[in-house]
Amino acid sequence: MKKTVTISILVLIVVVFVGALYYLFQKNQEDPTIYETEQASVETIIKKTVATGNIVPKEEVLIKPNISGIIDEIYIEAGERVEAGDLIAKIRVIPNVNSLQSAKDAVATARINLENEEKTFKRQKALFEKGVISQNDFDNAEANFKRMQQNYRSAEQNFEIVQTGTTSGIGSAANTLIRSTVDGMVLDVPVRVGNQVIESNNFNDGTTLATLADVNEMIFEGKVDESEVGKIKEDLPLEVTVGAIENKTFNAILDYIAPKGVDENGAIQFEIKGTLDKADTTFIRAGLSANASIILDRADEVLAIKEALVQFDPKTQEPFVEIETGDQEFERRDLELGISDGIQVEVKNGISKDDKIKVWNKVKPSPEFAGS
Repeated sequence: MKKTVTISILVLIVVVFVGALYYLFQKNQEDPTIYETEQASVETIIKKTVATGNIVPKEEVLIKPNISGIIDEIYIEAGERVEAGDLIAKIRVIPNVNSLQSAKDAVATARINLENEEKTFKRQKALFEKGVISQNDFDNAEANFKRMQQNYRSAEQNFEIVQTGTTSGIGSAANTLIRSTVDGMVLDVPVRVGNQVIESNNFNDGTTLATLADVNEMIFEGKVDESEVGKIKEDLPLEVTVGAIENKTFNAILDYIAPKGVDENGAIQFEIKGTLDKADTTFIRAGLSANASIILDRADEVLAIKEALVQFDPKTQEPFVEIETGDQEFERRDLELGISDGIQVEVKNGISKDDKIKVWNKVKPSPEFAGS
């Protein structure tokens, strides 16, 4: 029994030994690992973040009526340029029944007062001519008569204004004729002839008849995520691209960052605005979607390498690369890095443009190369 066990152990040892020899033999037959190399290059590195938004006018003016009624005529169309004072629309007043009746009653009352004062004036005049009353009494009677005449005219004009929205003698101040208050382009005319409009007052914004803006002063208006807002600041340069205008980039300056964020679909967004360069005369339609690249940092014509080539010391976390010193022989070089755009990173010190940098991905010869 003991002899059988001993023989089994010896056989097992021989099998393990032969297997180890075979593994080592196969290991030695494998092709050696070959590392490729790359060199640094001179690049312009731009560190940026992107915001999405729209191109809108810097200022929009909403033209609203100061009287309620029905639109009788519209004198403009979207896309036209207008100047301050140009006619926008004409409104036909639909009088309020209560106000109309009150104005009508005021006219009747003023007429009665006028007729009564006229009789008094005529009597006083006759007495004055006979020397019965003094000049002062006659002057008071005349003044009262003229006052009643003025009250009657005012009541008639007020009745006409309530009925038609205007009256004779007020010229361009007639509020049934709506005029432009600024120079600019008509962006939108949201009403049509026959539409009812509401006047703008302390309790109501009123109906917008037209939207005007100076299209030569456009801004980018967009939003950035809360994770990016801490990286940006006012006066940073923007590079704006408009989807509808191909192969064109517009320069702008970031001049507003909202102090308060807004929750949108679970993410906090901050509004930003950037004024486009006025020197560019390209016509951009209001409302076009656009993307703005916010330039956080920039390094022009600097020595750079791919970020994938950089390794970090496990203890000190200092960056380094390995430089080829001979055939598949490398030595470590510590680096001083600058800005990065996520693909390329600036190298301030540690290597030169001619150094060959080890690519860390192992490359084995192809079967065709191995057999040649």
